[in-house]
Amino acid sequence: MAKLKVYRTPIGFHDAYVAAASQKAALQAWGSERDLFARGIAEVVTDPELTAEPLAQPGTVIKRSRGTAAEQIAALPDTPAKAPRRRSDDATDAPAPKPKPKPAPRPAPKPDRRALDAADRAMAEAEARHRSEARALRAEEVALAKRRRTMERAQEDERTALDEARQAAADAYERAMRRWKGGG
Repeated sequence: MAKLKVYRTPIGFHDAYVAAASQKAALQAWGSERDLFARGIAEVVTDPELTAEPLAQPGTVIKRSRGTAAEQIAALPDTPAKAPRRRSDDATDAPAPKPKPKPAPRPAPKPDRRALDAADRAMAEAEARHRSEARALRAEEVALAKRRRTMERAQEDERTALDEARQAAADAYERAMRRWKGGG
């Protein structure tokens, strides 16, 4: 079995830890389709205090809060109080309105697997049908071989009986010819 490593990535106000055999396995445990390691968002953890719980439950995502709620609020950036807008007829005093950010494009939907599943089912059904047809053909071959042996025995018996009858007829003919010729 591969040696487990503990990996960490931030998720909101928490860190998500997972013990896995590879970075790919860690990404799967987190449910990420992007390489968080290449982006510098995920890392290997070696601190024994942080690795004990994930190593006790390999493959399970362990979430740990990054500080208390007060520490998290204190870490938020200060937002300056907005000054009330004054109305002015002079357009030069007013700052230009900021364009609204375009919404992020929706991710493409996950490809539909139904056609692949249908093809797999069709392949399995065809293979089962082929095995069944081959078994039926082998049974027919066995039956035909048996019929051939029976026919060959019957033909051999008939040939033997006809040979004996011919030989008896030939012997009788020779005797009759000898008598006819006056020989005996």
